[in-house]
Amino acid sequence: MKRIGILTAGGDTPALNATIHGAVMRANQLKVEIIGLIKGFNCLFNPRVPHVHLNPLYQEIPELDPTKGGTLIGSSRDYVDPEKKGEVDQIESRLKKLGIEGLICIGGDGTLNGLQPIAERLPTVLSPKTIDNDLGLNHPGEPDEWVRVNDSTAKHGYRYKRTESSAVFDLEQFVNYATPGYATSVFVSAGGVERIRTTAESHRRIAIIEVMGRHSGYIALGSAYGRPDIILVPEHAPDLEHLAERVKHLYDLQKNVVIVCGEGIVDSQGRELGAETKSTDPAGNVVLSGAADALRAKLIQMIGDRYFQLYRRGDSAKEAIFTRKV
Repeated sequence: MKRIGILTAGGDTPALNATIHGAVMRANQLKVEIIGLIKGFNCLFNPRVPHVHLNPLYQEIPELDPTKGGTLIGSSRDYVDPEKKGEVDQIESRLKKLGIEGLICIGGDGTLNGLQPIAERLPTVLSPKTIDNDLGLNHPGEPDEWVRVNDSTAKHGYRYKRTESSAVFDLEQFVNYATPGYATSVFVSAGGVERIRTTAESHRRIAIIEVMGRHSGYIALGSAYGRPDIILVPEHAPDLEHLAERVKHLYDLQKNVVIVCGEGIVDSQGRELGAETKSTDPAGNVVLSGAADALRAKLIQMIGDRYFQLYRRGDSAKEAIFTRKV
């Protein structure tokens, strides 16, 4: 290949410019031109295909700073619909006019779905972009642990189920340790926990910090570097009765509590505690929000019940604890 394209799609993630910079550096070594496609898949629907040459004379342009946030070439949530053959034909024609022989797409699940019809026309690869660190592929044999089973309730009529056999994890066999952006998100989350702690201590508050991670608790677990008191992850439904007792115990002990919860935490029935709404993302992603508010409401209800029992015994000294805003 003599010329390839690269684009970023979906939401913002740390290390996007660093990923582009790494691709450009490798292209320079291989004497391959690399064209940045402006605003992700959106530019492919534009007959002019807005783009920028990222390595003229096999030297990266000075604007490409790997330490800068965001993405130099922009992003969008536009989607390439495989059912619209005419649009896919036009996209293929436009890329060929630019002399692009291959494509690198930096994105997540939605980007992967969007590039599928393009991948049938020219070599296309996905550079994973997920701060949730839920890519999988921790060892070469991991795909073999999953089988497709028919499920009439699923969107496509099937779902993937993990087989009974369990893999032996060997560090020498790991494919990836962490996805781009995960380390930065953990660094920011842990720093936020440390800062919230000072407020909780000085004002005697119970603080609930909600972090990203729809179905993955890696960021919540990583926030342990900020030393929260309790961490809740989506993979494990919390025992709210036990949680309320633990919060009460910690508050009695130190007069403040800091809780970190992933945005996708679930109840005992596996339902997300946060509000769940369909996003406008053409890829069909689900937006989760309000997990911290839902958890706060449940804790107030449970701790409040205990307060009234104590109040009837005349223990008014507990009032300051149980009526404290969570």
